[in-house]
Amino acid sequence: MANQSSIKKELPACPVETTLMLIGDKWKVLILRDLLPGTKRFGELKKSIGSVSQKVLTSQLRDMENSGLVNRKVYPEVPPRVEYSLTDLGQSLKPILDAMRTWGEEYKSMS
Repeated sequence: MANQSSIKKELPACPVETTLMLIGDKWKVLILRDLLPGTKRFGELKKSIGSVSQKVLTSQLRDMENSGLVNRKVYPEVPPRVEYSLTDLGQSLKPILDAMRTWGEEYKSMS
């Protein structure tokens, strides 16, 4: 598991490229969107996102956890319960997602 300091050493010089590296995947943006209101379990995320496979969702959540955007909490129950939530860093992306939503709404109204 990579830590944030090793990830930061590998970041591109361009800040836009850095942001895209962290959230530039379709699924990551949808995960952020769905976690902004609050904590969700894996099954809830999979259902709300739609056509993403379990393997891809797991991979994307791990990437986001490694980059410090998502918290993963495992409860010692049988069967295990796992919940995902945004870290403060993940929550700080809200204005970017809000801007994307506004732009998308404006684009759709022009069609």
